Amino acid sequence: MGRRARLGVVCSVGRVGGGGKGAALNRGDIHDVTIPGGRHPAVIITRDEAIPLLRNVTIAGITSNVRGLSTEVLVGRAEGLGHDCVVNCDNLFTLPKAGLGRYRGSLDPMQVGRLDDALRIALGLD
Repeated sequence: MGRRARLGVVCSVGRVGGGGKGAALNRGDIHDVTIPGGRHPAVIITRDEAIPLLRNVTIAGITSNVRGLSTEVLVGRAEGLGHDCVVNCDNLFTLPKAGLGRYRGSLDPMQVGRLDDALRIALGLD
């Protein structure tokens, strides 16, 4: 019997930022989304230049199940989450922008650099 991938528990509420209707979406923004396994926070990984032109965005799931992989990026309270979690770049999804829920926060530029590195590894682009 194979193991079913799971994103772990939903990180509880921390700060709540802007992100109302019509708010600009940016790469590195964290929103609640419904993906296989339920409702979870996730980070937008679509490049900023493409977001206004597309109906969909690609996201990476966020989980509290930290494995210490090179495809994970640490996030936590500073990014609007209730506790320490990781962006899991091995769990990517594409969904309509309308499917983005509550805005939680954003990655800082250093974390976006780590996200880039983790995505390169996860996608075998090195």
